[in-house]
Amino acid sequence: MTTMETKTGGKSMPWESYHHEPHWRSASDEFDAAKLGMWLFLTTEVLLFAGIFCAYAIFRMLYPEAFANGSALLDVKFGFINTVVLLVSSFTVAMAVRCAQLNQQFWLKVNIYITLFCAALFVFIKFTFEYIPKWSEGKRPGAFFDYPFAHHPAEPLWWAVYYCGTGIHALHVLIGAGLLTWVLVRAHKGIYGPKNYTMVETSALYWHLVDLVWIFLFPLLYLIH
Repeated sequence: MTTMETKTGGKSMPWESYHHEPHWRSASDEFDAAKLGMWLFLTTEVLLFAGIFCAYAIFRMLYPEAFANGSALLDVKFGFINTVVLLVSSFTVAMAVRCAQLNQQFWLKVNIYITLFCAALFVFIKFTFEYIPKWSEGKRPGAFFDYPFAHHPAEPLWWAVYYCGTGIHALHVLIGAGLLTWVLVRAHKGIYGPKNYTMVETSALYWHLVDLVWIFLFPLLYLIH
């Protein structure tokens, strides 16, 4: 009995009969093309967030007092907790890829479940302890701003940058969670293994970008006053 048969209980898994599309010379070529396509897509995502970071830098330079006042109203504790949550999820999604490569089906699914739990926890903390309380206090973007204790007329601009940056990032967290949910459903069918883990790795690449963007957002918004 081979090593792979031992790990799957002697049963043939769907990934073992995987055949690449006819327009590719091999499964390896198909995998490399999919990975390259994801990297190109992630480049456009980097450009999107680079625009947000540039806007942050420009407006902070123009209105340093307003940005300092707004940043001081954020709770570093929740930002730090969410940072830890995403770092854990980055590790577990990387482990999911490795488990697919080693045909460790049980741990592949466990790591994806943990990653999805971290995604849900991140969004829960963001909305429950940050967005909803701040919005109810009048700390809103632009014309919606209604915070009575503001000390600078440009503070609505700070909140516009805050909600834009973190809101678009939260949207990407939800998209990433959707991708990983699809991967999980297919993992339960035994689709992924040493010969076919393309979707697991490309989804993990997307998730790593989500984590990386937050690593920049956290200090810019929460720590620099």
